[in-house]
Amino acid sequence: MEKDYSITFFYYEDIHAVAPFYEKVLGLELVLDQGLARIYRIAGNCYFGIVDGNRGHLKHQQKSAVLLTIVAQDVEGWHKRMSDGGVTGLSEILRGTYCEHFFFEDPAGYAIEIQRFHNPDIAKLF
Repeated sequence: MEKDYSITFFYYEDIHAVAPFYEKVLGLELVLDQGLARIYRIAGNCYFGIVDGNRGHLKHQQKSAVLLTIVAQDVEGWHKRMSDGGVTGLSEILRGTYCEHFFFEDPAGYAIEIQRFHNPDIAKLF
């Protein structure tokens, strides 16, 4: 069966405390405010949402084991933006076998990565 797009949701104790991070620091476009959830466009048909973990399908957790990766060509620019924004847990830019990337956390401790595939053969897979 054909798939159209996906939305990944993170659950929070208070989505209003983290919404400014996603809207102002990351600059994601708010597509829909459902009250108990806010859905953002990352790029094209790539979506991410934050949910009130007191009312949503799942409950928020004190410590997450989830990583949101955003692929972007300007890793250095994103790193500067996150540094200027004073994000928590900001790593240096790392260069691995397949990509250059860095990590940081949102205000509730969810891990986020910005990466760029530096091998063109790998990048074209996405």
